[in-house]
Amino acid sequence: MTLRALEQRIRQQEILAELGVSALQGAALDQLLTDTVQLTAEGLRAEFCKVLELIPSENRFLVRAGVGWNPGIIGVASVGADLASPAGFALRTGKPVISNHLENEERFRTPEILQQHGVRRAMNVILQGDGRPFGVLEVDSRSENEFVEHDLAFLQGAANILGMAIERERHERRLKAALKRDQVLLKEMNHRVKNSLAIVGSMLHLQAREVGNEELAGHLNEASRRVAAVGRAHDQIFYGSDVERMDIGKYIQAVCKDLDESVLHCDVSTDVEEGIEISTDRAIATAMIVNELIANAAKYAYPNQSGGTIFIKVSRSGERDFAVAVRDQGAGLPANFALNSAKGLGMRIITSFAQQLNATIAVRPQNPGTEFAVCIPLGVPSTR
Repeated sequence: MTLRALEQRIRQQEILAELGVSALQGAALDQLLTDTVQLTAEGLRAEFCKVLELIPSENRFLVRAGVGWNPGIIGVASVGADLASPAGFALRTGKPVISNHLENEERFRTPEILQQHGVRRAMNVILQGDGRPFGVLEVDSRSENEFVEHDLAFLQGAANILGMAIERERHERRLKAALKRDQVLLKEMNHRVKNSLAIVGSMLHLQAREVGNEELAGHLNEASRRVAAVGRAHDQIFYGSDVERMDIGKYIQAVCKDLDESVLHCDVSTDVEEGIEISTDRAIATAMIVNELIANAAKYAYPNQSGGTIFIKVSRSGERDFAVAVRDQGAGLPANFALNSAKGLGMRIITSFAQQLNATIAVRPQNPGTEFAVCIPLGVPSTR
């Protein structure tokens, strides 16, 4: 082997290593196609190289990528995929093709694109995709030298790397399509759940109006508000871009808007910081706490339909927590009030969800009124 030939073989091995690294790093397919044709032409000291993508419906190859060709060829020109072309012959027989004398070739015709560029010799190997061929990798030259078996081994190595990248890209495309389909189905499911919860809430509210018992009607209306708070979460999921996380500020604002319509003797005023995203299940638990605190304020801070304003604020609290404050300007709490020993259903719901969220609740007397300040971790604490 001459020194020049040895240097060429070494460069071919370097090229295969470069292509392999690029494929493993997840390079975009179009970029990898371009790199492959350029480096393959360099490794074989050929003027031309191209990737021919099979278009089964037309029984032709599209020139998907290439180097050395005249303008207007790449992405436009095509060649036949039948046995009468070098690429078609390789595809149909399943074997690599070397033709060092196209002018004397009897196995197939010389495609017009090769004639126009003065090509005298060519090599073709199949680009095997996932289960079906993607097409053919072809290298062409005008020189009178000959391609040999070592050249074919290099070309096949480049095609194998490219084939694996094509297979990976197809898998990723299918996975993305499946994920998008699942997200659509999940959103549709959330939409249906929201509608179902809205029906349940309406039925409870209707029953409260018809029951003829003021105390029972109050319990039914409270249950209706709780159902509505959960339903609003599913509404936020449906219109949002993420089914697993949501903006807690926007969600609380939507819940408070619903509550403002249900506690007619009170105004519910919100001041929320947007962009605080937490998991959906934690957001629902937080909303349930806010729902109960507003209901309690409307019931106890402003008794006898006296009317007033309930203020809700959502803000960040350091890097790992966020805070929710519910404040009224009402009658204030009894002197003997203790959060942990409160027996009402609303307070028991509040403390239960606070424990679930690993949250802390501070009760702050105001002048006038009371503020409940809830500090909640943004995520579940690590157990490590």
